[in-house]
Amino acid sequence: MSDSAAKERDRFLAGLAGLFSVSVSDLRGIIVGFHEDMAHGLAGERSSLQMIPSFVGRPTGREKGRFLALDLGGTNCRVLEVELDGRGGASIAAASRFVIPQDCMHDEGERLFDFLAGCIDSFIREHARRERRRERVLAFTFSFPVEQHSVSSGTLIGWTKAFTASGVEGEDVAALLSGAMKRRGLGSVRIAALTNDTVGTLVAGCYADRSCDMGVILGTGTNACYFENTARIGKFPGPFRSVEMIVNMEWGNFDRLKANRYDAMLDAASPNPGRQQLEKMVSGMYLGEIARLIIREMMERRLLFEEGYHPTFSAPYAFTTEHLSLLAGGCDEVFADLGLANLPDEDQAAMLEIGRLVALRSACVAGAAIAAVITWMEPGLEADHAVAIDGALFEKYPGYRHNMQAVMIELLGDRAGRIALVPARDGSGIGAAVVAAVAAKTSRRIA
Repeated sequence: MSDSAAKERDRFLAGLAGLFSVSVSDLRGIIVGFHEDMAHGLAGERSSLQMIPSFVGRPTGREKGRFLALDLGGTNCRVLEVELDGRGGASIAAASRFVIPQDCMHDEGERLFDFLAGCIDSFIREHARRERRRERVLAFTFSFPVEQHSVSSGTLIGWTKAFTASGVEGEDVAALLSGAMKRRGLGSVRIAALTNDTVGTLVAGCYADRSCDMGVILGTGTNACYFENTARIGKFPGPFRSVEMIVNMEWGNFDRLKANRYDAMLDAASPNPGRQQLEKMVSGMYLGEIARLIIREMMERRLLFEEGYHPTFSAPYAFTTEHLSLLAGGCDEVFADLGLANLPDEDQAAMLEIGRLVALRSACVAGAAIAAVITWMEPGLEADHAVAIDGALFEKYPGYRHNMQAVMIELLGDRAGRIALVPARDGSGIGAAVVAAVAAKTSRRIA
């Protein structure tokens, strides 16, 4: 590369740093925006935060029993059998993972729910064949925006994470699954709880640690929930058995963020343009695609890969957040896997810088959003708060957790030490089982 081209690339990367920077003023603006939209959402007014009542209160830690859990969150689903010991401990007795076929994600909704019922049937046949006809209590974790009607029912508001299955939006997803299970001969399986994965993560965290009052997903998608004073949920008709209720924020739709031209390109090409702005800037589904759009532009301007064209970067979503994570962790083999063996050092450095900027912005926004929710619950930050966080972005992306904590320190100073970010692997399934235990006990029908 000529000296002039090298200087042009340096100027491009410097400009890119400006496009993806999040200043302290921006971060404080995120907190203000969150607080305003939280207030509007709780009141039932127009807001980018849906603030959905979950009908789930704080667990006691004494919930006990064995429960099935179906966890649908992205391109995979899991069926688990969870055992609660009644002393704040939970274990997964068995688990199976299933890849959801693309046609089930995008065809008629009945096909998707028939597939899910088949997964449950397969799990029972493999792990509990002799007890197949025994009545079982199922917790259904459905990680999409749902308007809850009770602890065990709710209608899909709208698909996210590239799902487009028809005939599901506006329908009770628990009823759809129940119908599919009956068609499969699983009428003995009763859905006792319908939860969001974020709600499950919080319940699992609180089951083990009473100071846990917020749950967050930072993986393929992103969302958050927290314990709200029931009296502050103006749109909830009541009554409710507890003074606290978990509110599912659906914060992926928060739209008061500074977007750039790459965000606009990604949004325009997405299945849901104009929606899920925070999710598209933060979550693992999109970070690799943002980086790909940048790399493609640099290729077109002849600022990368001087030796030729690389088709990997022409296909949407072919370059993934996992690629970025591996590169950030020093895995040089990724370049060869992408068809970029013997890539010049300066090109490798440029790709690493692109990944750093995209991931850093994600962590900054996530950290500010958590600070916003915690300070909404307790402005003075005098008590300890644990935030249960599930998802590969938080758990596996090098430096991501550190950058989140750095942002909170920047915003809250020493008070940030009151906030513990706690990994919560398998939290959604375990938490859903706890919710099912509470619901089953309430109805006096414990499996």
